[in-house]
Amino acid sequence: MSTVTVYSDYVCPFCLLAEQVLSDAIGDRDISISWRAFELRPEPVPTLRPEDPYLPAIWSRSVYPLADRLGVPIRLPSISPQPRTAKAFELLVMAQDKGLDHPYSMRVLRAFFQEDRDIGDPEILIALAAEAGLNAGEARQVLESGAYAERHREALRHAREDMAITSVPTIVVGDRVFRGTPPLDALRLAIDRLRDAAGNEDRSRPVERPTR
Repeated sequence: MSTVTVYSDYVCPFCLLAEQVLSDAIGDRDISISWRAFELRPEPVPTLRPEDPYLPAIWSRSVYPLADRLGVPIRLPSISPQPRTAKAFELLVMAQDKGLDHPYSMRVLRAFFQEDRDIGDPEILIALAAEAGLNAGEARQVLESGAYAERHREALRHAREDMAITSVPTIVVGDRVFRGTPPLDALRLAIDRLRDAAGNEDRSRPVERPTR
């Protein structure tokens, strides 16, 4: 199965919107979506406040018009200041290990942007993780122990240094890198090429014949 990788922050509305474009581009192809962390404002950088002018202006000018075109319900969350996402991303590591990073990421994004829930609250995160298929008790233990904190820090280093990520969403499709919400046609073409490349690779592998 081919994989498309999405670098995201759970407080970025364009990550939720880009997933809709990505899902439309994938269609019924056997392609998975893998989520990776990129904190826009890691500790101690202050997070944004919805009552300040910046967020309402961005939402009015860019977020709401795009959401309307895509048919995605979304609203500016009221939590102030915006929650940090390090703990949510520690649970993402757990979800990755269990092959549940896509349903988990979508559950967190929808909780924040469609339900106005505080995704910085550990109890809310545990509940969301359980709704995405993770074990609530294990999720609680992960958050309380910091078991995946180091792996999350390494994921941030990888995104910044190895992948040169500077903004989210960044979508990696084979050798194509899309920064921001990509046009559907360009994304569909890149996914076609990814699928074709995977098919060519499978056909080039030698056929194993049974031994007698």
